Amino acid sequence: DSPEIKEEVLRKDDRFLTLLKDVYVESRDPPVRVKDGGGEHLPSKQEEKRLTKLGHLEALDVKKVSKGKISLVEALTLLNNHKLQPQIWTAEKIAAEYSLELKEVNSLLEFFIPFAVQEFPKETKKAITSSKPKKLT
Repeated sequence: DSPEIKEEVLRKDDRFLTLLKDVYVESRDPPVRVKDGGGEHLPSKQEEKRLTKLGHLEALDVKKVSKGKISLVEALTLLNNHKLQPQIWTAEKIAAEYSLELKEVNSLLEFFIPFAVQEFPKETKKAITSSKPKKLT
């Protein structure tokens, strides 16, 4: 905090500046050596692929997916199969059929439920004309 120290720090010393101009720095990277593995190769991580099981819907989706994954159409198909026939399409069978983890299949079946479309019968004209409007009293 003292002004003498600040002045000393900010003062340029000509002797040091001339010595600094004489300094020459040369930098080189070490030569790059190509290692000969001698036949040793690191295993490359290649994903195993499987053909999708789409049947008549194969034009709507991808042809190959990685093992442990399913396509969107496959997901909808297996969810619908499980909904319609849960005794046949169990979580174990789905996991084996689609190369999935059983824990993931159980989560899929628990949290994703396909919609059910229901059509209600339309009322006939006879039923509409036969009803009499009520009078307000």
